[in-house]
Amino acid sequence: MTFSELEKKLGYEFRDRKFLDEACRHSSFVNEHISANLRDNERLEFLGDAVLNLVIGHILMRRYPALPEGDLSRMRASLVNELQLAKIAKAIHLGNYVQLGKGEIQTNGRRKKSILADTLEAIIAAVYLDRGFDAAFRFVESHFSGVITATEATLNDDYKSRLQEVVQVSRRVMPVYRVIEESGPDHDKTFVVLISVGNLQTRGAGKSKKMAEQNAAKKALDMFSAE
Repeated sequence: MTFSELEKKLGYEFRDRKFLDEACRHSSFVNEHISANLRDNERLEFLGDAVLNLVIGHILMRRYPALPEGDLSRMRASLVNELQLAKIAKAIHLGNYVQLGKGEIQTNGRRKKSILADTLEAIIAAVYLDRGFDAAFRFVESHFSGVITATEATLNDDYKSRLQEVVQVSRRVMPVYRVIEESGPDHDKTFVVLISVGNLQTRGAGKSKKMAEQNAAKKALDMFSAE
């Protein structure tokens, strides 16, 4: 497969393909071609990791201006990791373009999460070196936007975990959840849950106990924020 095919999948056309060539060159390939005086993609991977963290941090700050630092850090950590990078790499079939040594090919290296993630970071650095930060920003944003939205939904749904972190630090107590009311037929029940955090109490309702607990936890978090 050619680099022009990869560029189409990346949604980016390089001015100088030497950056892309190096980004796709795994150390196992270089070790088998020492006489060719090639350089592997590990330096680009190092740079790409820094660029990716900066871009994701910038995007999160811009998209969620009211989100506290702790939530921003958790969101970035959930986005900038081997698992997420490998998923994005697999979606564009990046493994087909990685230059590997024979040993890595035989051990299914084109599907290894670590190799895919490292190669994608190297490509981010390649874009940065090829056309600058703005190009790298657009590249990362285009490939990570869907993941960012999904991560936000997960974060916002997990109010119980966030509440527990807050109260452990501020009041050193644990929230206590108790179902105080059930109404409606068995196939369409509504639950009301009471949270007690020391002398603070809030209620939340939902079509399941879990939903009611999350709604109550959100109200408690809002009260702590107001304080």
